[in-house]
Amino acid sequence: MSGNTFSNADTGNKPADPYKAKNLDQAPLKDKVQDLVSFVEGCKFGMMTTKESDKGLLVSRCMAMAGKETGGIDLVFTTNTESGKTDDLHTDPNINIAFINGSGEWASIAGKAEVLTDRDVVKKYYSRQLKAWLGDLGDGKHDGGPDDPRIGAIRVNAVTATYAIADRNMVSRGIEIAKGTVTGDTAQVNKLRELSEEDINTCKHLPFDRPERSCARSIAFDLEPDMIAGRKSHSMVQ
Repeated sequence: MSGNTFSNADTGNKPADPYKAKNLDQAPLKDKVQDLVSFVEGCKFGMMTTKESDKGLLVSRCMAMAGKETGGIDLVFTTNTESGKTDDLHTDPNINIAFINGSGEWASIAGKAEVLTDRDVVKKYYSRQLKAWLGDLGDGKHDGGPDDPRIGAIRVNAVTATYAIADRNMVSRGIEIAKGTVTGDTAQVNKLRELSEEDINTCKHLPFDRPERSCARSIAFDLEPDMIAGRKSHSMVQ
């Protein structure tokens, strides 16, 4: 076991992770990208993970996606610039966005984040529902509107991604899992796909069928913000 890896078993010439070996799907790059984009589009919320600026611990909060760029591979979220996550990203721009649906399909996108305060960018992704989260402070400036300086955007520039989508329907998946439980044969139920940094850089120059668009008008902010004592709010949505 080297300094950067962990192992507690020696399986010889057999795969130590047979699930990955059996479910890893080497689809064409464009298919992998477009299936990832489609899956993310179908998820209402994602979990944004950052590294706390003061303690170095990982913190996640639920975020509603405001838009997509670069063919859908880079994600945009609106934010209160005075929240804890902006402190985190100012210290360490590394970020992860995770999505999951009710069928257990999931996606994990790792990247670099930038906090944007340019008014043109903010107005592109602005939603009037943001006022419900920031409020109107009554000073004529901090009113929750598109020119409120507290409203910014977080652009997540994807670096790598991993996701798993169902390879068959629920009944077939159940049969496959039951068979594996009895026989010890590893279940093949998902298309497990990985996008390397090289893949991501390549796909950002591929032609896509979907235009880039803002999701701002369709977002429903229906989660309550959480408060972290002693720090800025780590608002669960924006």
